[in-house]
Amino acid sequence: MQEDEVMSQPWEIYDALLDGLPGDVVVRSAGQGPRWSRVLNSAGGVGAAWTMDVRSRPALAEGPLEDRPLRDVAALVKSWNLAEASIGQAAINSWYSREETAAANGFEPTGEGTTWRQVFDPYREMIIGKKVAVIGHFPFAEAALATAEEYICLERNLQPGDWPDSACEYVLPECDLVFISSSSFVNKTAPRLIELSRHAHRPSLVLRRRSTPCSSTRASTPSPVSSRRAPCPNRLPWPS
Repeated sequence: MQEDEVMSQPWEIYDALLDGLPGDVVVRSAGQGPRWSRVLNSAGGVGAAWTMDVRSRPALAEGPLEDRPLRDVAALVKSWNLAEASIGQAAINSWYSREETAAANGFEPTGEGTTWRQVFDPYREMIIGKKVAVIGHFPFAEAALATAEEYICLERNLQPGDWPDSACEYVLPECDLVFISSSSFVNKTAPRLIELSRHAHRPSLVLRRRSTPCSSTRASTPSPVSSRRAPCPNRLPWPS
């Protein structure tokens, strides 16, 4: 996919993720709470995604998701019922967060970031004197990125100091680094955000929110971030 084709072919990034999923892996458990959606697959992978409780459009799937092919459940990420799309994104994450899959895709742990609050730590030197934007309100991000010349948080549900997400069109092309919450894949804003960030430090950084004991915080190259992974439980508690 060429840089300038991101918005002309907005589904291409989703299709690439789905094409990379195996055909012989099924969903073992799937659950959704008011904050997190989680999927455990038969290869032992666990994925999570932020639950977007938007159900204005009819769901694409009916009935239990357990024992369905992982590829089919992951395809729900394309649903415009965003609660259902959250499950689809969790299914995608359940494959790509596996240690073996991540390594095969060039993910290299930094050895830093033993807690979620340390997710930005590997970028301390990179951001000095730079204009930095974060998509999504991470309450600890401003302090963690304090060495940036300018820090901008773009958020749909605004808190004091945040920029409205509509400012993305104006702000992102001028930024040196952009951190994008992976919830943007659920609400389908990711292709446009990536395109707007194409002149920032390449590639734009995509952080997945940490949610389960088996999740790792991931970023695309050149400087991936990793949290230490705990062993996956045989059964998942589905806390709200």
